[in-house]
Amino acid sequence: MPSTTSESQTLALTPDNLWTTPEQCLASALFSSALAALGLLTVLSRDFAYDWQPVSNALPYRTATAVLCGLFMMALAAALLIRRTEDLAAQLLLPFLLVWFALKVPAVIAVPNIEDVWLGLGEIGMLLGGGWVLFARLACIDRSTLLGRLTGGPGLRIARILFGVAIIPVGLGHLCYADVTASLVPAWLPFRLGLAYLTGFGQIACGLGLAFSIFPRVAAWAETTILTLFAFLVWGPGSWFSPIPKLAGTPSGPRFPLTAFLITCLIAASSLLIASTLKPKRRSTT
Repeated sequence: MPSTTSESQTLALTPDNLWTTPEQCLASALFSSALAALGLLTVLSRDFAYDWQPVSNALPYRTATAVLCGLFMMALAAALLIRRTEDLAAQLLLPFLLVWFALKVPAVIAVPNIEDVWLGLGEIGMLLGGGWVLFARLACIDRSTLLGRLTGGPGLRIARILFGVAIIPVGLGHLCYADVTASLVPAWLPFRLGLAYLTGFGQIACGLGLAFSIFPRVAAWAETTILTLFAFLVWGPGSWFSPIPKLAGTPSGPRFPLTAFLITCLIAASSLLIASTLKPKRRSTT
C-alpha cells in the first residue's frame, strides 16, 4: 500500500492544489503584473533598472541585452498566469532572480562598510524570496533530486527565512539614512523623521519575525503594508510628473520614480506571497 505521506506530497505539487485562496491568487497576479510592467519599461527605455540592475556599461550589446531582458520578464510574467506554462516559468524565474541578486554582490564585497550596498542587496533578496515561493509552489520537480528538495514545504521555509533576513538591511537603511528617508515622506504627513525611524525599526522587527518564526504571518502582512504605503506615498503617480526629482541626485523625468514604484510593488507582491504561505493559527475549541 502506497505511503499516504508520499501521496500528500505529490498532491501538493499538482496544479489543482496550488492557488486555493484569494490571497494566494492576488499575490501571484500582482507579482506577475509588476514584473510585466517593469519588463515593458525596460523595453521602452532600452536600459536596465538603474542601480536595481547594476549591469556594467562595458557589457557588449548592452542595449540589445536590456531589451531582451525586458522581453524575457514580460514573457515570464505572462507564463506565470497560464496553468500550462507556470511550472516552466517558475523554474526559469528563480535562476533569473539569482543572477539579478548576484549583480549586487560585487558592491558588497568592494565596500562592505557602506550600508547602502547592503540595502540594495536586501531589496533584491526580498524579491528573490518572493520568486522562491513561486518556485516552491509551481515547479513540479522530483523531490528526490537536489532541486526538488528546494520545492514544497522546505522551499517555502527557505523563502521565508531568506525574505526575513533580507528585510533587515533595508530597515537598517531607514535608520542609517533617516534624513534621506524623511525627505521622501510626503510633506503633508507630520513627524516625518519619526516615521522614518518607525518604518526602519518596524521592518527590522518584521525581518526578525519571519527569520525566527515569531508571529510570522503578522510580520509578513505588516511588511506588505509598509511596502504598499511606501510605493504609493513615495513613488506614486505624483512623483512621475514632478519637475524636481523626488530623491536628490537621481535623474529627472518619470522613468526613475516609475522604476522605483514598480520595484517596490514587485517586492510588496513578494511579501504578500510570503504571507500567503502562512496560515492563521486556529484557536482550540476545547
